Amino acid sequence: MNYKNKKVLITGHTGFKGTWLTTWMLNLGADVYGISKDIPTNPSMFEELKLEEKITHHIEDIRNLDRMKSIIGDVKPDFIFHLAAQPIVSTSYSDPIETLSSNIMGTANILEVLRLENFPCTAIFITSDKCYDNVEWVWGYKETDAVGGKDIYSGSKGGAELVFKSYFNSFFNNEESNVRLASARAGNVIGGGDWALDRIVPDCMRAWSENKTVEIRCPDATRPWQHVLEPLSGYIDLAYELSQNKALHGESFNFGPNAEYNHTVKDLLEDLSKTWKYDDASDAYEVTGNIKFHEAGLLKLNCDKALFHLKWVSTMNYNQLLDFTGSWYYEYYNNKSHDMFDFTVKQINDYTKFAIKKGIKWAK
Repeated sequence: MNYKNKKVLITGHTGFKGTWLTTWMLNLGADVYGISKDIPTNPSMFEELKLEEKITHHIEDIRNLDRMKSIIGDVKPDFIFHLAAQPIVSTSYSDPIETLSSNIMGTANILEVLRLENFPCTAIFITSDKCYDNVEWVWGYKETDAVGGKDIYSGSKGGAELVFKSYFNSFFNNEESNVRLASARAGNVIGGGDWALDRIVPDCMRAWSENKTVEIRCPDATRPWQHVLEPLSGYIDLAYELSQNKALHGESFNFGPNAEYNHTVKDLLEDLSKTWKYDDASDAYEVTGNIKFHEAGLLKLNCDKALFHLKWVSTMNYNQLLDFTGSWYYEYYNNKSHDMFDFTVKQINDYTKFAIKKGIKWAK
């Protein structure tokens, strides 16, 4: 994957995934441009890594079409990774209009700029596994399964996918277009540097850093946990392969872990607490009955399409996932002298070494 000296624009670059992707792109030698409406959390991984000093940084709302035209038209990036969105399920219940407008109209605005400008560009639109109409069956959802859902957040992600599909077929699926598009779906990513509200790992790390017990709502909910670097490797690989192969134009891809990584919330916390030196997991968490909003009990992805077209598979095993996640936070909270940008880059490089050792195509 050759991104050296390529202009890469990342929307949502100040968020959890966006910060990791920005750091990885810098590590690959890209010239990185970012658009976000704010710094979404405090603490902020983006600020801790001092990324504003290393990239061209724009604080703008993706719902402002004129500003998107101005910034993207001036930069004319070789690659766009569109991650900017309202990412929190609980927030979708308290502010549904913010969620729908950000996730649907924000996506439409980026597509509209690409339609109007029509410069050569490869763009990846990242949504979520929540885009699927989840009926809680035991097998994984395929890219051809129905999108949408019973809640606002799922609806917003399904809506973003429908906007992507309709724009592709209306404006980009022809020989006159210089733009290549794909969408990518993943979910339940964890890793160092996430401080978002109402997410299980950030909630734990905030509590454990203060020697407090974390409260959890749904200990038996099963999730296909994966480290944030796993789907990011898929997005990066997909963008590069799409730039080389027009047959991928307009396609959607799932990026998720192997089935063996499906663990309950309770299992994850018991295992993760060990990286924080808890001898007894009962000191680390307690179960409450306070379920503030609907949460799916089971949601899995079928990633056969990514395997077939990209030769992409997940890299980490479950123990590596725990170690990478727990050690990042432990380093941050307990070793203030450490440069977290360097530590993050080291984790990216170690992850790449794991992929090379496994013979995964993108790492060769």
